[in-house]
Amino acid sequence: MAAHLSYGRVNLNVLREAVRRELPLFCGSRGRHRVVSARDQLTSGVLQTPRGWGDDASRYQDHRCRNESDVGKSLEHQRRLPCCARDDERSCHLRFSRDRPVSTQFTAEAETAIVWDEYLTGPFGLIAQYSLLKEHEVEKMFTLKGSRLPAADVKNIIFFVRPRLELMDIIAENVLSEDRRGPARDFHILFVPRRSLLCEQRLKDLGVLGSFIHREEYSLDLIPFDGDLLSMESEGAFKECYLESDQTSLYHAAKGLMTLQALYGTIPQIFGKGECARQVANMMIRMKREFTGSQNSVFPVFDNLLLLDRNVDLLTPLATQLTYEGLIDEIYGIQNSYVKLPPEKFAPKKQGDGGKDLPTEAKKLQLNSAEELYAEIRDKNFNAVGSVLSKKAKVISAAFEERHNAKTVGEIKQFVSQLPHMQAARGSLANHTSIAELIKDVTTSEDFFDKLTVEQEFMSGIDTDKVNGYIEDCIAQKHSLIKVLRLVCLQSVCNSGLKQKVLDYYKREILQTYGYEHILTLHNLEKAGLLKPQMGGRNNYPTIRKTLRLWMDDVNEQNPTDISYVYSGYAPLSVRLAQLLSRPGWRSIEEVLRILPGPHFEERQPLPTGLQKKRQPGENRVTLIFFLGGVTFAEVAALRFLSQLEDGGTEYVIATTKLMNGATWIESLMEKPV
Repeated sequence: MAAHLSYGRVNLNVLREAVRRELPLFCGSRGRHRVVSARDQLTSGVLQTPRGWGDDASRYQDHRCRNESDVGKSLEHQRRLPCCARDDERSCHLRFSRDRPVSTQFTAEAETAIVWDEYLTGPFGLIAQYSLLKEHEVEKMFTLKGSRLPAADVKNIIFFVRPRLELMDIIAENVLSEDRRGPARDFHILFVPRRSLLCEQRLKDLGVLGSFIHREEYSLDLIPFDGDLLSMESEGAFKECYLESDQTSLYHAAKGLMTLQALYGTIPQIFGKGECARQVANMMIRMKREFTGSQNSVFPVFDNLLLLDRNVDLLTPLATQLTYEGLIDEIYGIQNSYVKLPPEKFAPKKQGDGGKDLPTEAKKLQLNSAEELYAEIRDKNFNAVGSVLSKKAKVISAAFEERHNAKTVGEIKQFVSQLPHMQAARGSLANHTSIAELIKDVTTSEDFFDKLTVEQEFMSGIDTDKVNGYIEDCIAQKHSLIKVLRLVCLQSVCNSGLKQKVLDYYKREILQTYGYEHILTLHNLEKAGLLKPQMGGRNNYPTIRKTLRLWMDDVNEQNPTDISYVYSGYAPLSVRLAQLLSRPGWRSIEEVLRILPGPHFEERQPLPTGLQKKRQPGENRVTLIFFLGGVTFAEVAALRFLSQLEDGGTEYVIATTKLMNGATWIESLMEKPV
């Protein structure tokens, strides 16, 4: 078990193990008796597509497969495809893992190869290692690529893929090349997280649909990243929701929340802010109503669920994160708890080698709270990390010096028993010292300081209504387009939109400098509300900033007393909303809630008799906060800070559609050149 997945009263190992138990069922089993899907045992059908969803279910599952070539297809055309709820074959497949023996799903005795959609390898790596799959006849694993697959002496080939049309073309190429190569193989395809009729239609058009003995889906909705952190890792969720009016990711979010309720009990109260939050809450209520016959008898772990739309707080992801973990993500990018770093800082230093033979392969490190030192410093403002590393170095050095004081056999034995832990601590310290040095090289640069100064001026309300000189210089020097767009969007959000002449100036300069192909990207940013003209000449941001105390002039970065330390002055709006909901409640900020986009609401889910929680004196509430559209590591750090306050009264567990930063967010909204 992963010890770092247990946090307070919430143990996300339960979710991880439930998902892991299902994985071998798809890859084969040595048993010949009937085995039921682990998740079906837990939910008694709650997680299957309800019969009443009809065309909605088909729409949710098939929208995701649209890419540029399919944008022109109308919704009515999609609805003319066989509906999953009415199609006998589809209904059979939905019940497949529940109603058929595992031993008939894939041939148990035959060796198997898995072909992975490369994007899925990271999320699945957080759930199961290769050793688990090897126990269930998986002999080879390949990455999905064009042309033919590598040679492998296996009978079964299973494709694990997202329901994307472009991936179907590659799969068809693989299958046709294997058919020509011989001998005959059994092909199977698993769509993650949902099976798609549009993708199956594409396979049929390419002439390979009949080659697949089984076409299934693997429900991987929420993935445990840490003891208090879950993510769907849906990279296009924000764009789908706010640009394409595609509710696929909202449907998956609702299904993931139903999974959590099956495992951790019904959540008594649901709060929300935003249109997407309202839709997810409605889906959950409808799903629960569809299965009124199956009563959840699990004692509730969570007291509240808070659903937050990302477009309620467009500002926070645009600002540069200043926590240790946030800066690692900003500079190097954290993917599925791993980061790749320049190898030079991690090369062992030997006397007399003159720096020769330095490693060229990137240093890959896993980052989660299983590592004691990382758990201590990850959420600190970067300016507070150096002193912690210095103190830790002294403690470790003193511990190693203790070996000189060990005189008796017992003392020596005790020291030896502690040695592995001490060596691991020294290695961890060396790694994070090197990372801190890499980050410091960036944060002490003049350009980083200038950029941060402009950001903080915008967030504190200074000079947001005119063309900014630093942004002009960045465009003139052709800095990264993502950097420029991020700054312009930040200025727009902090001014409730830009004056038309300022907006037109920025657009003209960007297109003339970076190319007119980016006009579609500017359109996307405008449609998402990130870059827009100011309507009615009214700027609501100062009201929001003052009411919610979003800017704090006196910030203690070493020993913080407020969440604003994560941005050295700016308090994330989303986290402030969560804080005020806990105490004193949203009624105190009704005016601001009306200014922010989307409805705010509260729903209650009745609990069966005997499951009502009697709170003990001093016992904290547990709130699950779900960010629809993505969350940053700085916001996660701010919520952890609130959880650790002695008088906070609330512990937070965070879920999201995607872990992101400003750069990856802007990139997801950019139109790729054809």
